[in-house]
Amino acid sequence: MKTLGKMKYALAFLFVLLAANFLVAQKVREGSAPDGMKNVPNGDGSAAAVAAGPTGQAVVTGNGINYNGGPVLKGTVPIYIIWYGNWNGTGSNTAATRTIIETLIGGLSNSGYEKINSTYGDATGNVSGAMTLVKEVFDSGSQGTRLRNSRISSAISAQLTSGNLPTDASGVYLFLTSSDVKESGFCTQFCGFHTRQTLNGADIKWAFIGNVDQCPSGCEAQTTGPNSTAGSGGGADGMANVIAHETEEAISDPDLNAWFDSSGQENADKCNFRFGTTSTAANGSHFNQTLGGLNFLLQMNWENSRGGGCDQTLGGTFQ
Repeated sequence: MKTLGKMKYALAFLFVLLAANFLVAQKVREGSAPDGMKNVPNGDGSAAAVAAGPTGQAVVTGNGINYNGGPVLKGTVPIYIIWYGNWNGTGSNTAATRTIIETLIGGLSNSGYEKINSTYGDATGNVSGAMTLVKEVFDSGSQGTRLRNSRISSAISAQLTSGNLPTDASGVYLFLTSSDVKESGFCTQFCGFHTRQTLNGADIKWAFIGNVDQCPSGCEAQTTGPNSTAGSGGGADGMANVIAHETEEAISDPDLNAWFDSSGQENADKCNFRFGTTSTAANGSHFNQTLGGLNFLLQMNWENSRGGGCDQTLGGTFQ
């Protein structure tokens, strides 16, 4: 019986290890107010100057986060979106949300905010801080409205094998779900997560981002965001923050073996739901970034330089 007990313990421990290595999640926020938010009325949420990304740095350590030997994504990172569920509905499940997210991704590329990621590298070079939205597809619900990770994998794999999306090991696939779609653990344990799997014969990096209007108290910094309209909910703005978090990590730690600290936190985890200094939009909401002509409230990212710290833009003031 002792041997059986030891075997059960070993199997349970192995399951925990496998689960930890399968995905890395953004935890729901703690408390009822954004952590570390400082309001600066009538200010400009964007940085006046964008610091140039580091050149020739590759692996730099000693800044509060560790390099664990894996690769980072370099060059201009292709982004692919799968809009899963009903995105022609009401509230934030609309074409307006899709436009906001498209603007976000275009605005992030080569921004001072995204250049924070250029402080991360591997043996062959650094993250560039550039990304591009290559293609978007729609899946109205091929795996139903109650998902688990294996169903998400199946939905992504179907897009690759059909040729609807290219099979691109250098890109990041964002799986965005409408607010009527449930995913095990979403809103109770995490707001989003990223992982990697071998799909259609390639090392595919993908991230889950649900419509956070399902849980505004856990996954939205504010119920009315800078891009919210009357009756729309804050889902688009809340999802923008989760997308920033997950893309930062998927690019700096794509195979879950590159950059994280001794407690397992990746760069965005170290600044989770911390926003720093903000400005006030016309509708009374907070924002700290202006990208593509729109205002966003995006959590800070951990800068791997100058001793390390949470920053809104490369070379800015740690907060």
